Amino acid sequence: MLTAILLVVILTAVLSFLKLPVVKGWFGEKITSAGMWTFLDADKYRRIDNLIVPSLNGTTQIDHVLISAYGIFVLETKNMKGWIFGSPENDKWTQSIYGKKRHFQNPMKQNYRHVRCLMDYLHIEEKIFRPVVFFIGNCKFKTPMPSNVLNGGLIPYVQSFNIACLTTQQVADIEGRLIALRKDRSLTKQVHLASLRDRHESTTTCPRCGAELVRRVAKKGNSTGDPFLGCSTFPKCRFTRPV
Repeated sequence: MLTAILLVVILTAVLSFLKLPVVKGWFGEKITSAGMWTFLDADKYRRIDNLIVPSLNGTTQIDHVLISAYGIFVLETKNMKGWIFGSPENDKWTQSIYGKKRHFQNPMKQNYRHVRCLMDYLHIEEKIFRPVVFFIGNCKFKTPMPSNVLNGGLIPYVQSFNIACLTTQQVADIEGRLIALRKDRSLTKQVHLASLRDRHESTTTCPRCGAELVRRVAKKGNSTGDPFLGCSTFPKCRFTRPV
């Protein structure tokens, strides 16, 4: 009897642990990585997982990077169930499951920062990059999504890019630089989390794209006349923060 009770307690604890967002995220990344390892030709697509990239305003952590002659694919993965609502312009997207709603950061904007940091680090122009947001889990999009936001069909999407834009030597050079970055012991998870806190508390630098924050005054809506901080690259980046 005691053994059965103990097994129930252990099973409950394990299930609760697996539901933690950080664990679900890790599990989703592993599923995506396994799928790419299985179905994509390793000679054509060089994969680097869990990459921390330094930038002028801290660091950014990228789930997966695929380097190929057809471009550099930058993948942000989300392990979610239920209905997903969102648009490229929204700062927050919504997950609805079992009648409950949860808001989360727009993953397209997250991935925009990833791409910008890689562009600056590698000194490669934006047209070479292929940003992708991939949802793992039994989820359904309830609003129209751009073609690079997927809840299935990741491999066919990657393979749909078939015009070479990088040479074999360029692919090898980029892979070498990112592998060296992956091995850099100064770029730890702890350093990244500290950088994240500093970046989101900054009143001078946009935490999303790294551009300067400037003081503006709201011209419409309920906040008319109120000052706020906005990204200097508006409308390309629409980050705002109350003063």
